Amino acid sequence: MAAAGTADTGGMQTSVAQASGQGAFFLCDIFDAIPKNDLASMEHPLFSLGTRPDRRILNYEHNGAEITVTPSVKGLATIHDKDILIFCISQLMAALNAGRQVSRTLHLKAHDLLVATNRETSGDAYRRLRESFERLAGTRITTNIVTGGQEVTSGFGLIESWEIVRKARGGRMVNVAVTLSEWLFRAVLSKSVLTLSRDYFRLRKPLERRIYELTRKHCGRQEGWTISVDTLLKKSGSASPRRVFRKMIRDMIEAQPLPDYAMEELPGDLIRFSQKHAVVAPAGGLEAGTAPVLKPATLEQARSLMPGADVYALEAEWRAMWRRSGGPRLRQADAAFLGWVKKRRAGEGPA
Repeated sequence: MAAAGTADTGGMQTSVAQASGQGAFFLCDIFDAIPKNDLASMEHPLFSLGTRPDRRILNYEHNGAEITVTPSVKGLATIHDKDILIFCISQLMAALNAGRQVSRTLHLKAHDLLVATNRETSGDAYRRLRESFERLAGTRITTNIVTGGQEVTSGFGLIESWEIVRKARGGRMVNVAVTLSEWLFRAVLSKSVLTLSRDYFRLRKPLERRIYELTRKHCGRQEGWTISVDTLLKKSGSASPRRVFRKMIRDMIEAQPLPDYAMEELPGDLIRFSQKHAVVAPAGGLEAGTAPVLKPATLEQARSLMPGADVYALEAEWRAMWRRSGGPRLRQADAAFLGWVKKRRAGEGPA
């Protein structure tokens, strides 16, 4: 796909929009958008966990999903480069939930992206940001992963193209135009995304970020998730030998760096993830002021009621509504939540 181009005038905006096939561009102007990540890249290892240029061709196959990731001369896109995609997805989802029109081409301010992803705003940070754009555009994915309900074996870049639309006097990027791949844009339109903790961007070690993604995807708001070291190594995409990987996981267990989730090692070479602040619901219903706790099966029912929606975001919104109403006692919290979801599905609010 296209590499970076540069321009100092707004005239480049039209060409970028036309190249996206959308006919217009989306302006990233939503302050404090909730971080969102697409389900497919949380489930499957598409990004390098290396801190140096990684020029390996990655091949991954698991439960029918087949992926080949091919680097450019700049190397594979890294999990820190993914911050750009998370920022774009977050902006698009906030706009969709507000009823705004969106486009596959986004115009954003580099400074806003750096601040939102907890990065410094020095001159060196802008240079590294440009390198991230180059790796994202250069890395090629060939896969049959389903996004937006479509399984199509295809090849694409993580972003289709990017351009510097406006520079500062010293040559530093100010405004950037990014065109997402159709594959990723389908995931956004179908709301195949999950909400991330804002503390995700405080995780500096690549493996910590990747393990958090997997835990957020598989554990979610459930009581816990258990996985073997071998499967965790495979799903993480780590290039480390097994013994080194297990040592890194044990170091993480000691440090407990993940937002929202605790880690522990179990007999049989298993790793268990659980919520750090889980609340056990008392028998006989919930007293007034006691935070509702939903069963995993209830969340699955909600997912079937609103396919593609982030059920955990729905749960959080429902909890907030419950608190605003004074935290009344709920005899059947699960039934109350599902009734609320049905009303949302009927069009009483954005998904």
